Amino acid sequence: MLVKYKRSYEKIAMGFLSFIPDLKDLNTLNNEITLYQDDDSHELYLWKNESDDFSGIVGLEVEDKYIVIRQISLSPSERGEGNSLAILDEVHALYPDHKMMGSFETTKLVAKWEARNRHQNTGV
Repeated sequence: MLVKYKRSYEKIAMGFLSFIPDLKDLNTLNNEITLYQDDDSHELYLWKNESDDFSGIVGLEVEDKYIVIRQISLSPSERGEGNSLAILDEVHALYPDHKMMGSFETTKLVAKWEARNRHQNTGV
């Protein structure tokens, strides 16, 4: 389940984002959190697992007709393509009329999600 970021989740969000290699530096991490807090086109969602525990995060850039999946980060115990694809399913449910695109880091994952959905929809 995706839960929209709010400032009271800042430390949790920073923890998940710090798993991303490019965000290990504290200044870079703080700049990233500030971007999501201050820029209306950037949204951050925490992801809860089946046990209702925060287990991951997804960062989005939302435009009129498309969404860029900027980053996805999961706790080590939750890592796996299945959970990442489940997060993308939930993002798509929030923005059903938007085309989903990946950033440099997430393009392969978004392509797998699209291929899986095409496969499911065609019944092949």
